[in-house]
Amino acid sequence: MSSYRDDLAQEVQLIRNADDRAAEYLRQIGQRRVFPSDESLAGLAAFDEALPEHGKDPAEGLALLDEKGSPATVATNDPRYFGFVIGAALPAAAAAERLMLSWDQSASLFLGSPVAAKIEKIAANWLLEILDLPRESAVGFGTSATACTLACIAAARRSILARQGWDVDDNGLTGAPEVEIVISETAHITVKKALRVLGFGLKRIHVVPCDPFGRLDPSQLPPLSDRTILVLQAGEVNTGEFDAFKDIVPLARAAGAWVHVDGAFGLWARASSHAHLTEGIEQAESWTTDGHKWLNTPYDCAMAICRDADALAGAMNSDAVYSSASPDAQKNLTLEFSRRPRGIPVWAALRSLGKAGVAEMVERHCSLARQIAEGLEDAGFTVLNRVVLNQVLACATNDEETKAVIRAAQDSGEMWFGASVWQGRAAFRISVSSWRTSAPHVEKLIALMKEIRRQQSQ
Repeated sequence: MSSYRDDLAQEVQLIRNADDRAAEYLRQIGQRRVFPSDESLAGLAAFDEALPEHGKDPAEGLALLDEKGSPATVATNDPRYFGFVIGAALPAAAAAERLMLSWDQSASLFLGSPVAAKIEKIAANWLLEILDLPRESAVGFGTSATACTLACIAAARRSILARQGWDVDDNGLTGAPEVEIVISETAHITVKKALRVLGFGLKRIHVVPCDPFGRLDPSQLPPLSDRTILVLQAGEVNTGEFDAFKDIVPLARAAGAWVHVDGAFGLWARASSHAHLTEGIEQAESWTTDGHKWLNTPYDCAMAICRDADALAGAMNSDAVYSSASPDAQKNLTLEFSRRPRGIPVWAALRSLGKAGVAEMVERHCSLARQIAEGLEDAGFTVLNRVVLNQVLACATNDEETKAVIRAAQDSGEMWFGASVWQGRAAFRISVSSWRTSAPHVEKLIALMKEIRRQQSQ
């Protein structure tokens, strides 16, 4: 029978093995296909095995994961990946995450992890500072913008009903005053998902038409009241456009409505010279943003930000007789009770970049997006948006040609971007959000697109 020290030595060796394999994977960035080949996809059949009767060697499992799994990954941390507004994990954030996993902390409250509680509070303060949002706001580090949107909307509904004299915690929603939801027709699907999960029937939501750029049209707003939750956007997912916060938010506040801003990636414009796009956004009641998009943290990291800290803490409270904590404990600000300290990679990213580094990255990506748009137009494509941020939306002559272009680009393995639909027309969307992406990668993308267009026209 092995001793504790022997087991520990084997564990350390296994982790070192994983680190070596991870390092080799990273060394291949820029060389592997951005999307796996058919041969690599076929190799995934190696995982089709029965549940073992007896446990197998972890080192053998790690080898299988690397040798058959690594070739079938999508290289989202590659500078040539332009899909889904996904940023590659910054070295500082990725390294912090590796150490954090070794700590294996339950970061629900101070007693579970004093270091996590301390660092996540600092990360929250830094986040409010760099985004210039009300400093009294609560910041919950959750799994995704979807989960964080759900938390913010739940806090909004609970607060609105409390003002109406209704205790939703005790009485539930049956017989409660109706809370009205107002969103734009281009609201992100994750917002709709959060609303649906919370029980807001999609047919009962007021959907406001947008202008040609994808921004909510203020002239089409319905009457707002102190029973309204209005959801606005910072960075429409196709065009990158921003709703007119400085015009809309004061109207909503005057009516007593709660304004929530979906800023999954666009909120980071506020940390750069593009902050003018977000003018008035600080007057909202709550905001959500992702870390894995423009801050380039590892996945599974997003932020729920609420001006009324007590409102978020009240809605998300999970105190128990065996586990009570302060209102600002992360288990009382997010959906998760048992959780890992997602704020640590945020702290590491912000510390390694600083204000100037975040601004430089955002501004560089916006500049590269404009360069891509110019290159696409020169190649004969139609750019469908104004390219105000890091999103480029384009199409070919017709839907069939557009779809063929997307297939050719994806099949090349040299680049990857995805398909979309804009105002009933097939389109492709190119997102620039990786810290690794620079001018040479954009030049290669443009060259590839020109060659695809040339071959298409033959």
